[in-house]
Amino acid sequence: MKELLLLFINNEVLIKLTFAAISGIGIGLERELKGKPLGLKTCLIISVMACLLTIVSYESAFMYAKEYSRPMDPGRIPSYIISGIGFLGAGVIMRRGNEVISGLTTASLVLAAAGIGITIGAGFYIEALSGVVFLIIGVKVIPILFEKIGPKKLREKEIKAKILIEKSTHLTDLLKEVKRKKLGVKQVKVKEESDDIIISCIVITYKGTYTTDIYYNLKSLTGVIQVEVESVD
Repeated sequence: MKELLLLFINNEVLIKLTFAAISGIGIGLERELKGKPLGLKTCLIISVMACLLTIVSYESAFMYAKEYSRPMDPGRIPSYIISGIGFLGAGVIMRRGNEVISGLTTASLVLAAAGIGITIGAGFYIEALSGVVFLIIGVKVIPILFEKIGPKKLREKEIKAKILIEKSTHLTDLLKEVKRKKLGVKQVKVKEESDDIIISCIVITYKGTYTTDIYYNLKSLTGVIQVEVESVD
């Protein structure tokens, strides 16, 4: 254990990757708490891979450039690869009809795969392995950890709901009844029709809750005629 700790302290690359991962987690956590599409995993992947590619670029210049001879730039071809990967990553990002953007983590993993390939191609095997380990921890381990011990916001999910209500129902009392069922409500839109009222809103619940449970909870409210729910995750 002591030898591993000394190896980590003496290895500048691992220290840089660690700080890059921490920075990515911090930025991603802040974005995710605000409900932005660029979340924790995406920011961590981008941060680690940007750090890794910068290390490779600098170290390659020292390793392969020769003094007093024709200058060379070993990072020129990798820079073109990254530019091309940007177009490939954009192809997996899509916007669904419910205004949810998906594919950002996939796009960043495309960039990460290219970065790992460039790193191995330049002969930086330990750095590439370290990058892969950080990515696996960031994508698989850290999100689960934050869901268990992190802020409450990270353990929530949103359900899009459309509720048909009797016109005689008091809407404020209805929303209070929803909150008594330990459900959050936001983006409430009320539309009046000839005989009924339609409420469109986002219902906030915990990630372990089934969408069907939200349906039954809303259907049991006083004055509710019909309910339509849709997961927006």
